[in-house]
Amino acid sequence: MKLRFLCFSAALALAACNVPTVPDFTYYRLPKPQSLEAARAPLRDAIVVDAFGADGLYADQALVYAVDADGQQLRQYHYQLWTDPPTRVLQRRLIVMLREAGLSREVTDELPASRAAIRIHGVLLRFDRVPKGDGSWSVSVSLKLRADAPDGTPLVDEFYRDDEMVAGTDIKTSVDAYGVVLDRLFARFYADLRKHGDAANAR
Repeated sequence: MKLRFLCFSAALALAACNVPTVPDFTYYRLPKPQSLEAARAPLRDAIVVDAFGADGLYADQALVYAVDADGQQLRQYHYQLWTDPPTRVLQRRLIVMLREAGLSREVTDELPASRAAIRIHGVLLRFDRVPKGDGSWSVSVSLKLRADAPDGTPLVDEFYRDDEMVAGTDIKTSVDAYGVVLDRLFARFYADLRKHGDAANAR
């Protein structure tokens, strides 16, 4: 009996050695944003940037990648995550960029509804890591951005989309490429918003 017990214990120990190790979770932050061109004069109204909206995969914290080059089949990484949901990551990035550009004396994520402010709403439509036929990767980002004047009149209501080739094959270089694309898209939105702001300040 004692010998059987020892053999059984040894078998269990050997089996335990063959159990695959569960990989660690890795969390990613976007690189620091590039500065926007400084505003000529701050807008009269405060700016509120709401949390971005997103449906399905993009509302989760996991990074998303395409199985095919056309991006029709998508999957989530199990252990590669953003530090926060992309809806919050994009909101905070845009706030920082608009503040540093001096677009308004107050750029925030929340104000009372009774307070007059320009309110920015964003929807994340695509945020994919996409494989290329030669083994390289690109990232693809698509956003809908809207800015409403204090009286509810739309100042900007546009779709913004862009892609960026990734410098390497690892996730980190893809995350860096996401930062590049977002900075370009936010710069376009900023330019569109400034057109209305400069006209309003001239009156």
